[in-house]
Amino acid sequence: MRVLHIFIMFLIVMSGGCNQQQASTSQLGEKDDIKQPDSVPLDSIVLPVAELSEMAGKGALLLTRVESFEALKKIIRIEYLNSPTEANPNPTGKPGVRLTHSSDGREITSLLTTGVSEGDFLAAQDSGIFARVQLVLRSPYSVWHRKDLRRAFALSRKRGAIFGVGDPAFYDLAETMSIHITDYDKAKMTPKDLGEKGYINTFNHFIAQSMVTSIFSERLADLIADAHERYNMPELILGEFTTEQLADLETGPTDNYLDIINNEWGQEFGKVLREKYNITRKTYWTTELLENYLNDIQVYFSCAFQIAFEPFRATDELVIRFSNKINTVMDDVPIVR
Repeated sequence: MRVLHIFIMFLIVMSGGCNQQQASTSQLGEKDDIKQPDSVPLDSIVLPVAELSEMAGKGALLLTRVESFEALKKIIRIEYLNSPTEANPNPTGKPGVRLTHSSDGREITSLLTTGVSEGDFLAAQDSGIFARVQLVLRSPYSVWHRKDLRRAFALSRKRGAIFGVGDPAFYDLAETMSIHITDYDKAKMTPKDLGEKGYINTFNHFIAQSMVTSIFSERLADLIADAHERYNMPELILGEFTTEQLADLETGPTDNYLDIINNEWGQEFGKVLREKYNITRKTYWTTELLENYLNDIQVYFSCAFQIAFEPFRATDELVIRFSNKINTVMDDVPIVR
């Protein structure tokens, strides 16, 4: 049951046009050692930024910009599906909630239905063989892909005992990305914008889901995110919230539904970057690849929030450590790209 334990711990963790300038931007798609000017227009970057923004949309959301659950419902469409109907088709036939968000001509949809959650894995660990067999029957995909779930877990948490002191995780990439926001833009932000439930939270969900999608698959990313949401707040599926839950913006349905949308946009962008860099689960991650990957995400956020960033560099300690970590956990048959 070691695999189940690792999977449980991982699930607990998971939880118009672009004209903004990006400070000292490294060129996307190729390494350039020439010092960039303090600010360059995005349309001067080698890879047409319009291509990235058109393919991925600019739909990421920020919790600190949403004042209430009612305000959120004006931003995303929330439909509760109890059974498949012509008006509200639900291909699974299970109770669920469908979230739809439109941005800049793009529309994404996320369907969260009843299914296995972190609680089911905990029960399987603590109960007898019957509970374990039930889990296998309900979610054979998670058992079949248990090795990739373990790898994704390793990337999502600091594991100093295994990878050494200072071992980074997805959260460290998100936190550093928030630090990269230029001082000019930070001066216009509130303390909450730069806190745990501001840009860091949005960046964390987006980066994690993008990278899991690029390295593994969108389905694996969905499994991780959905199992966490079902356990974290099962009321999300039927919309049966208490007054207190609706009023709690930071841990209630407003935050959770917004996270689900950011997960979905992250998956969409992960597919774009997987194709752009020909990423597979056998890709060897050079520091230059990770540098460009993260800077592409910063370009996305420049478009989404009209803010500028200092770039990631291949020589950054975080970039070196995290690229090494990816290669360590994905060491089956590494292929340099």
